[in-house]
Amino acid sequence: MRSGYVAMALVVIAALLPLVFVSVVPVDVPRALRELGKYYVLNTIKDSASPEAVAAVVWDYRGLDTIYETVVLYLAIVGGLAIFRISREVAKRAIIGLTVLTQTATKVIALLIATISSAIALHGHLTPGGGFPGGSALAITSMLIVPVFSVYSLLERGITSTRLIAVRGLALTALGLVALLPVIRGLEIVTNQRFYPAGLGPFVISGSISMYNLFEFFAVASGFTAVAIYLSIPEELYRAELGVGGA
Repeated sequence: MRSGYVAMALVVIAALLPLVFVSVVPVDVPRALRELGKYYVLNTIKDSASPEAVAAVVWDYRGLDTIYETVVLYLAIVGGLAIFRISREVAKRAIIGLTVLTQTATKVIALLIATISSAIALHGHLTPGGGFPGGSALAITSMLIVPVFSVYSLLERGITSTRLIAVRGLALTALGLVALLPVIRGLEIVTNQRFYPAGLGPFVISGSISMYNLFEFFAVASGFTAVAIYLSIPEELYRAELGVGGA
């Protein structure tokens, strides 16, 4: 009971601390910084063909930095997959699942999540979102399917960690190519609309930003789903695989 009160007190402190900080510490933003933010808001469409300023900053104004951050993320995923690697035969034993009613409701929810996550990724150059949040949202479907249907329900449909890692690798390679291809025409690396089409056709296209969001969507979704598959295996099966303790 005491731990519950402590947790509630920490939540209240965390909620009030920003208010106290803002009221006590004077906020004096230099005019130069305000002008910089104004420039991004007013010129993102002209500079990057994207009305979404955050997407423009992430993938165009500081695009090379974002590429490096993306590589770091996927290296972390590779490390996690290496630690939790387990044979498919052992994974098949992790079959639990819930009731038919729960499974039916989960099918509907998973379809809705997949649809919304795709919209988040594909419209990331127009509205708040992008490939990373869209891919993260899509990976939630696997985290719902595993406890409701069991991890084997994914494996028997060909959604294996090996294939997911392959998809992640292809998507990451595509991200790198999108960043590097402008160099062949003497342009800067991570060049946007001077190399890739922008604003053409019935849909608004924001040059390389649209491509980055698409490939990031597949890379994040496949990477996080692979990690979710490994983490869903009970510890007892890992111990049996390694020959440590009893299953």
